[in-house]
Amino acid sequence: MLIDTYGRVATDLRVSLTDRCNLRCTYCMPEEGLQWLAKPDLLNDDEIVRLIYIAVTSLGIEEVRFTGGEPLLRPGLVGIVERVAALEPRPQMSLTTNGIGLGRTAAALKAAGLDRVNVSLDTLRPDVFKTLTRRDRHKDVIEGLHAARDAGLTPVKVNSVLMPGLNDDEAPDLLAWAVEHDYELRFIEQMPLDAQHGWKRDGMITAGDILTSLRTRFELTPEGAEKRGSAPAERWLVDGGPHVVGVIASVTRPFCSACDRTRLTADGQVRTCLFATEETDLRAALRSGAPDEEIARIWRLAMWGKKAGAGLDDPSFVQPDRPMSAIGG
Repeated sequence: MLIDTYGRVATDLRVSLTDRCNLRCTYCMPEEGLQWLAKPDLLNDDEIVRLIYIAVTSLGIEEVRFTGGEPLLRPGLVGIVERVAALEPRPQMSLTTNGIGLGRTAAALKAAGLDRVNVSLDTLRPDVFKTLTRRDRHKDVIEGLHAARDAGLTPVKVNSVLMPGLNDDEAPDLLAWAVEHDYELRFIEQMPLDAQHGWKRDGMITAGDILTSLRTRFELTPEGAEKRGSAPAERWLVDGGPHVVGVIASVTRPFCSACDRTRLTADGQVRTCLFATEETDLRAALRSGAPDEEIARIWRLAMWGKKAGAGLDDPSFVQPDRPMSAIGG
């Protein structure tokens, strides 16, 4: 079991498969990209599967989410999914992706055992997409979403970040489109995870702003805390259901007290939180020949020291020294 001093138990593992990405989203990284991890520093496929095996069989992990960077850039992705699907007990598996390349891989991922996907899409307008991501790939993302739905990687969740002056007027249009195509839309408050450290608390579109905009066109009925559980998204029924919309208010309505996550970076570090400034090295233990029991002990110790919360509203908050692409969303 991965328990901390506040009594929270981690059952959800986020695994970053690569720090690389084929987009350059303005809220994540600079236009020229980043200094990528050297290949020897990255966990190989066997190391990733071994750590997931330890997490599932010894530490109580029930769900595994593959992230990046962009996980579809990982050459061995389908094989990793297939091997994790064969574990006993079998964890639920999902993938967070920008959708580029999903049109080619959705069917293979489903056949390998992937259960569902989260796809990032912030706008329905190709020109705005190009401005936000610095790449002209909007059509590819739409095709990837359709392929995921058709392959049965459902529910297909769409993650959207609203940025002032760019797409902050699109919330109702995005929801109408998601309902039409049977996707579950989730808005995420912009978080301070950009490599340029340009995030400003007073410039973000808040959960309150998003809900006010949505209610100009839709009736929203809260699902309530019982259905939410430890999930980060507060959800509302849209016009009485069955479709729902979620809002992840990481900054204005933090949910740290119910957090059930542990994170593994692409280079084999345990992070107890997206906003953590410290990491615990599992890669060194793996490569030194440590047995599974020792690696599990190190992981438990790391989680025991997890802090109470991210403290985003605290003036003394220290922004992480790694961008989101390096630690997984």
